[in-house]
Amino acid sequence: MTAERHGEMDAHSHQGKRGTAKLILLLVIVIAIAASLLLLPMKQYVLAVLQWTATLGSWAPVFVAAFYVAACVFFLPGSILTLGAGFLFGLWTGTITVWVGANVGAWAAFLVGRTIARDWVSKKIAGNPKFSAIDEAVGREGLKIVTLLRLSPVVPFNLLNYALGLTKVSFTNYALGTLIGMLPASIMYVYLGTAARDLAAIAAGEVEGGSAQQIFLFAGLVVTVIVVTVVTRVARKSLKEAEAAAGHSAGAGN
Repeated sequence: MTAERHGEMDAHSHQGKRGTAKLILLLVIVIAIAASLLLLPMKQYVLAVLQWTATLGSWAPVFVAAFYVAACVFFLPGSILTLGAGFLFGLWTGTITVWVGANVGAWAAFLVGRTIARDWVSKKIAGNPKFSAIDEAVGREGLKIVTLLRLSPVVPFNLLNYALGLTKVSFTNYALGTLIGMLPASIMYVYLGTAARDLAAIAAGEVEGGSAQQIFLFAGLVVTVIVVTVVTRVARKSLKEAEAAAGHSAGAGN
């Protein structure tokens, strides 16, 4: 075996170790965040922050938007922040505050997920044509799929930020799809917050949306079916193309 070959093997081994280390780091972060959410009164902490924010005057929306960024990265309950922004700032200022904070936070979480674990995921799915096809589908129809996923109430917002970072979707399509898809939900839940009695009622989940909320949720479920259909269709096309390419390569080799 040549020295060059040895060097290639060492480089691959080093990259593999780095990828595993990044994955372990991501898992430790996720476990720590999950444990804190289960063991610590996070809703009460977020409620306390909102109550304190009310004393900041004109700087309050800026602080809430910045805090929303941290909430996205660290899996804090964003629904309380959204409803709280509606209660504190009203419909339009609350919507802008939430929309900016949620989008910047979603971009940050996406980049964290992509930086830490994307290489590892790519290597693991390389030998599985079905997973590779799904990954290819999300990369090919990224803007459409991300927009539809953001309109769906089924997939948790914070989890989706990291999950999409592990796919082939470009950051541009991810950011644009998030901007578009997040707007209706932001307006809806900020509006619900404007009708709350107080912040304590929001933290306790005592917010009634009436028929408007039911219509929004039904529309979201319809979108969920659409996104599953789109991903399945594009993934099947990608899988067929991959199989055809593999067959062509095998034929050429013979």
